[in-house]
Amino acid sequence: MANEQTITTLHHLLNYEARKFTSAEVLLKNSLDGWINRSSSVMLKTLLQKYLLLVEEHIDKLQLFFDAEQISSLSTTNRIMHAFIAETTDKLAHCTDAEVQDACMLSCIQAINHFKISMYGTAAAYANTLDMPKYAALFHEAEVNEKQIDDRLSQLAEHEINSKAKAPVLVHE
Repeated sequence: MANEQTITTLHHLLNYEARKFTSAEVLLKNSLDGWINRSSSVMLKTLLQKYLLLVEEHIDKLQLFFDAEQISSLSTTNRIMHAFIAETTDKLAHCTDAEVQDACMLSCIQAINHFKISMYGTAAAYANTLDMPKYAALFHEAEVNEKQIDDRLSQLAEHEINSKAKAPVLVHE
């Protein structure tokens, strides 16, 4: 079952989706370092560093699922995450003000976060249906982690980032 290319059962679909979101997590991990360095907000940097640790934890925990399912190939790529990252890179390239850039970055990361909430929630539902409580709990925990990051991102946007971006300090040369 591990190397099958077709999806004929819900179990196959779960394995396929797990490959996809593992790819997504790795892509996000590789992008977060650069985004952290670009942020001018200490609070946003700190939150993104916590998010990076969480992403690394998700990757490690997903490996337990792959080991149990005997899935050795992670050659599946996640085109949706590629698109999110490309869109983020493009938007950030157009931001000339640090505070506006932080608001842009935060909103892009929050969109990625919402995508991941959906992925993990779906995987948890599949695992529950398949009577795989250990992995349902793993996916549910990741979903809850993502929701907590989403809440923190929202609070940071509302209480700091967006208000600074609303009236950035203009530097005249």
